[in-house]
Amino acid sequence: MKPIAHTLIAASAGALVALTAPTAVNAARGNETWRELDTLMDVFLKVRETYVDQVDDKTLIEGAINGMLASLDPHSSYLDARDSEAMRSQTDGEYGGLGLTVSSEDGAVRVVAPTDETPAARAGIKSGDYITHLDDTLIFGSTLNEAVDKMRGKPGSKIKLTVVRPGQPKPLNFELTREVIKIRPVRWEARGNVGVIRIASFNRQTGEATRLGVTTLAGQIGPDLAGYVIDLRSNPGGLLDQAIDVTDTFLERGEIVSQRGRTKADIERYYARATDLSGGKPIVVLVDEGSASAAEIVAGALQDQKRAIVIGQRSFGKGSVQTLIPLGPETGLRLTTARYYTPAGKSVQEAGIEPDIVVPQLTDPTRNERPRLREADLRNHLVAEKKADDKLIEDDGKPDPRFKLTADELKKQGITDYQLDYAVKMIARLGPAPLPKAQVAQADSR
Repeated sequence: MKPIAHTLIAASAGALVALTAPTAVNAARGNETWRELDTLMDVFLKVRETYVDQVDDKTLIEGAINGMLASLDPHSSYLDARDSEAMRSQTDGEYGGLGLTVSSEDGAVRVVAPTDETPAARAGIKSGDYITHLDDTLIFGSTLNEAVDKMRGKPGSKIKLTVVRPGQPKPLNFELTREVIKIRPVRWEARGNVGVIRIASFNRQTGEATRLGVTTLAGQIGPDLAGYVIDLRSNPGGLLDQAIDVTDTFLERGEIVSQRGRTKADIERYYARATDLSGGKPIVVLVDEGSASAAEIVAGALQDQKRAIVIGQRSFGKGSVQTLIPLGPETGLRLTTARYYTPAGKSVQEAGIEPDIVVPQLTDPTRNERPRLREADLRNHLVAEKKADDKLIEDDGKPDPRFKLTADELKKQGITDYQLDYAVKMIARLGPAPLPKAQVAQADSR
């Protein structure tokens, strides 16, 4: 964090020099800035003196700060002691609650994604749901912090959530029991001769856990291993360094991601450094509209480097980088400082990652009823510098006949997750044919 702090101090000093430089333009800008600050102080004093209820100065100042940052983009915010602790607990991988990642949208609390194997996920809460009531109390118009505080509580205690799901005629009610949420960012399993690695979030353990998953599956499946499915669906993102670490697991060389700030001096590029731990095995990456930020870095890098086939639905489109800047012992600033770009120079902001093969989730009967909420739908979202050209996306116009199957028909076939089933079968086709048992024994003896 120190280099960041130094950069900000230098920038502030430069601004001060500019304001005091003996030019008419700079002097006029400086005078205009001070007039605006005078207006802000006038409003502060008037509210403090004449508002119907007495308001403490801290509340007013924090409100002014939050308003300033909210005018920039949806991801810049002021972190008080409570927010800082919540962020630390999430990046460290353990916190108390229901297992929901939520955001605020025009006074409403929207579900970004439920965390795997948590009360929220088990109850069936979905990405894009709106939480309107907690224990029958309306929370519309409350701050996000207030809503999160109400959802947290003593493990074992119950809470009722009322949810509005777009496409559903009536609100849905869920009764959940709070737990200590221990985030396991990576899970893996063998499906025949295919290794499936599910990455739910990018916290401090994700890179190491991914490498462990790759090697464990290789040892478990053996020489018949056809390849890997990397499941990034409903992954809201997390730490940039962990996204780079995960991508580096599957690359021998080449750029992973670049981030570009306000000036050319702010450009940083990150490259693969380790060997491909998977041994060059085929990879399919699964994404959907809930795959955001760090998840999009991984998918975009493996796609551009021709290392993986990306399938599923177009991702969320959060292509901005937030830097945590400490302001005090327990407070800080989460500020958008850069945009990130895939190795091919594409900005993910707004556009998201377009799959190589669009595969709908046929086993979700409500998929066509729920709107796909993405970064571009958020108020004050950062505008992409380069927008995707949809004309460049090849489409032969012929629907895959397998996509006509209904959820009930798939259920009869024993398929409960169509996208994952599609990915596993694709890897099985791409990978090598299983060796005869005699050859397997001979290979093992070597």
